[in-house]
Amino acid sequence: MSDSDIQPKRRGLLPQPALSIVLLISWNLAQNAISPGSLILGALLGWSIPLFTAKFWPDYPKTKNYFKLFKLMFIVLWDIMVASIQVARQVLGSPKKLQPHFINYPLELKTDYAITMLASIISLTPGTVSSLISDDKTILVVHALHCPDVAAAIDDIRRRYEAPLKEIFE
Repeated sequence: MSDSDIQPKRRGLLPQPALSIVLLISWNLAQNAISPGSLILGALLGWSIPLFTAKFWPDYPKTKNYFKLFKLMFIVLWDIMVASIQVARQVLGSPKKLQPHFINYPLELKTDYAITMLASIISLTPGTVSSLISDDKTILVVHALHCPDVAAAIDDIRRRYEAPLKEIFE
């Protein structure tokens, strides 16, 4: 990753606008209602949290495609909902039918930030957890609660998560 791929820490009154928007939306979703007071408090949190924590944020990579980022976000949310139902069925069903497996996933991502995002997405999805990244950052070890076809799981991760992350951050 070159220096041009890293954004310096932003200073000023709104150091991370995207984070501010996410905090505003998250606050209002957590309130389960939108009111003027909730919007004002969400905006205040969205402004103050990034402002007062800016010195703790490392430099972060440039986002090259915001449309793909939002599309990936919705794919991940959908996958979390679907996987939650699947895991509930698997856990409530016969444990003898489960085929747990450790998968050595070959990484194509090169930047630490993108690899961290992929590992986080995998761990957020019920039934899977990222357990190790090799020292040379070429293998991500993933544990799957039920994985009858390792090659299909690798292809699914590459197509649904890694390919968009490459387009967004690399």
